[in-house]
Amino acid sequence: MISREEALDLFRSDDLIGIGMEADAVRRRWHPEGIVSYIIDRNINYTNFCTEYCTFCAFYRPMGHAEGYLLPKETIFEKIRETVDLGGTGVLMQGGLHPDLKIEWYEDLFRGIKQRFTIHLHCLSAPEVTNIAEVSGLSLRDTIRRLMDSGLDSIPGGGAEILDDAARHRISRLKCSTQEWMDVHHTAHQLGMRTTATMMFGCGETIEQRMNHLELVRNLQEETGGFTAFIPWTFQRENTSLGRFVKEEATAVEYLQTLAIARIYLSNFENVQSSWVTQGLKTCQLGLRFGGNDVGSIMIEENVVAAAGAHHCSTEEELRRIIRDAGFIPKQRDTLYRTYFLN
Repeated sequence: MISREEALDLFRSDDLIGIGMEADAVRRRWHPEGIVSYIIDRNINYTNFCTEYCTFCAFYRPMGHAEGYLLPKETIFEKIRETVDLGGTGVLMQGGLHPDLKIEWYEDLFRGIKQRFTIHLHCLSAPEVTNIAEVSGLSLRDTIRRLMDSGLDSIPGGGAEILDDAARHRISRLKCSTQEWMDVHHTAHQLGMRTTATMMFGCGETIEQRMNHLELVRNLQEETGGFTAFIPWTFQRENTSLGRFVKEEATAVEYLQTLAIARIYLSNFENVQSSWVTQGLKTCQLGLRFGGNDVGSIMIEENVVAAAGAHHCSTEEELRRIIRDAGFIPKQRDTLYRTYFLN
């Protein structure tokens, strides 16, 4: 493993190609067979009501707003039915922090899904889990245990943004703290549940704050081994209040550099994802030579990033094409990064 100072030196370097080659070497050590994976799943945003007012978010609506919604459970079931019919193997379900939804609502939903479908439930960001515990009067451990018992299979890394409290206070001061995000994932790992780690960068944070984030998730992975993947993406400024202060989004060069440094520094992570949702297909394809070994989902549905101005779209065949054209073997995976599919 390289040190924090060595990683900071890479951030200060202008040798983009050299950093990319080093990241590619780490990727090859983990994935010598040359496989790049993708998943067919659906991102269901079950509510946009939220009490947190994050400045980087264009998706949320305050309680009582005319444009706010809470999807009926039958609508969620229909979305999952469509996903299964399209060959989907998982559901990524996240929403706003709704003050009236106690744990019983989620338990009933997850049990209803599992009764109807054979599908992996990768749901609820750390802020949502923390909110459910708070409004239900439960401990974090009991909350996650009950959600697991009702059908929750894994937890996504959403809500991390930048794991540095000074940065968080500037962009999402009401959202869970760095320690609370860490506690959710640490507790899930202790209970035997896998999770993912994410980072949204380019929102005005410093390089040192990015490193604080990478250092925290590397240390937790060293302790628990519970993260399946690290997924970095860039802040999308359109339609957001934060966008008035962050005048320029991160460039493709900055994205590739950060992706590569994450791959080098997080050498205890098996998987690092290259994003096409925020970066587009061409930069995503380049990311496969900058340490990425996965391109995420075909995104049957996505609303949160789209609300902030990212409108890239793709199909399974298009993702397979960019993987092949980059010199890799495309393989469909499941949510836990098992690439046992024959295609």
